[in-house]
Amino acid sequence: MTTGRRTATGAALVGALTLTLLNAPAAQAQDTGIKVSDIVINKGKPIVVGTAKVVEPSLTFTITLPSGYSTSDPSRYDAHPFLYRGRLPQDLAADFDNYIGPGGYTCYEQSARKAECEGSLYIDPDRSHDEVDSNSDATVWKTGVSLLLFKANGNLAAHERETRALTVRLRRASKLTVDASPEPVVKGKKITVTGKVSRANWATKKYDGYGGRSVSLQFRETGTSTFVTVKKVTSSSTGALKTTVTASKDGIWRWSYGGNDTTGATTSGGDRVDVR
Repeated sequence: MTTGRRTATGAALVGALTLTLLNAPAAQAQDTGIKVSDIVINKGKPIVVGTAKVVEPSLTFTITLPSGYSTSDPSRYDAHPFLYRGRLPQDLAADFDNYIGPGGYTCYEQSARKAECEGSLYIDPDRSHDEVDSNSDATVWKTGVSLLLFKANGNLAAHERETRALTVRLRRASKLTVDASPEPVVKGKKITVTGKVSRANWATKKYDGYGGRSVSLQFRETGTSTFVTVKKVTSSSTGALKTTVTASKDGIWRWSYGGNDTTGATTSGGDRVDVR
């Protein structure tokens, strides 16, 4: 049973950091005594990002404050996980070249010094942001935690950044199109199924054809609920897909790609073909 809540938005986090820099620009990292544990990001799954849509992966964690601090007074502390690549700077004024922070979260008090928090990270692939601005960002990211303690007058008491063993993989989103023809078709005749597999290019903010991919052609017979893989087709250098099958039953055709370490899985829409 919760006894209260504390809400922090992305704007609030930026405000707290700005206040810290103004009050203690030369402060060195010190042990805050804050513990952040039980971090789970995106329910343990890879994060898939496209070229335009903001992605907000789920985030849960637990905060335990040191003696003398209370979860009922959020102005005295700030603690949250984030993702990063490369070096983890301790200087609060240092910029992260590769940093993904929280968009917002809510913490529910479990006791005077302990709270369980839930919210999300914030990833915007737009050119005005730098969370994912290079295709090399499709890799494993490390997890860090930002810890801040404030004095009663608002000045910085202590701050530190810590690393965690948890890692999260970011993947480039992929897309598939499908077209099956002729429609309708005579039973026993050939159906040609075409399409294209492409994936997000984070540098250009466009989708490029993805060549050399093994993509499954799937079929669901009318009146059933399950798609069955009929064959696998390798995409051309431009991502094009093309194959022929023999018409036997009414149903829906689609393509499905399982993804890989750098690219998310995707499934096309379905194209219905009536067999007469």
